[in-house]
Amino acid sequence: MTYRHRNDPDLIRELLNDPGIWVVVGLSGNTARPAHGVAQWLKHELHKGIIPVHPKAETVHGEQGYASLADIPDQDVKVIDCFVNSEHVGAVVDQAIEHKDRLQIDAIWMQLGVVDEDAADRARAAGMKVVMDTCPRIEWPRVRGEGSAR
Repeated sequence: MTYRHRNDPDLIRELLNDPGIWVVVGLSGNTARPAHGVAQWLKHELHKGIIPVHPKAETVHGEQGYASLADIPDQDVKVIDCFVNSEHVGAVVDQAIEHKDRLQIDAIWMQLGVVDEDAADRARAAGMKVVMDTCPRIEWPRVRGEGSAR
């Protein structure tokens, strides 16, 4: 599969180093799912605030969960981190666009294997930054390494 989007290493560095809140869409109490481990890492290793979003609205890693982006109370959110299949990520992006101003959303991060060029284009057109088809935990060693080399 080939696609147009190229991730900007400076954007990845910015998002990972910013202390802002990450909404993790697809995060539930299921410890076998990748979202569970990545969210735990974001919270405990990078000291980020996380907000779980999953239809079950479970509390995960001690954080109140919500069934959808629409249910999250007004606040400043840095990243919507999408742990959903590519065929479903467009709907998540559309919700993020709808709630962008209310939640002050800066970026969409589509996890490893999640690709939707049209959704990425819509997010950018709405003024959000986009990272696609990678995981913050995979990117962190490179970002951390670059930071310590300066």
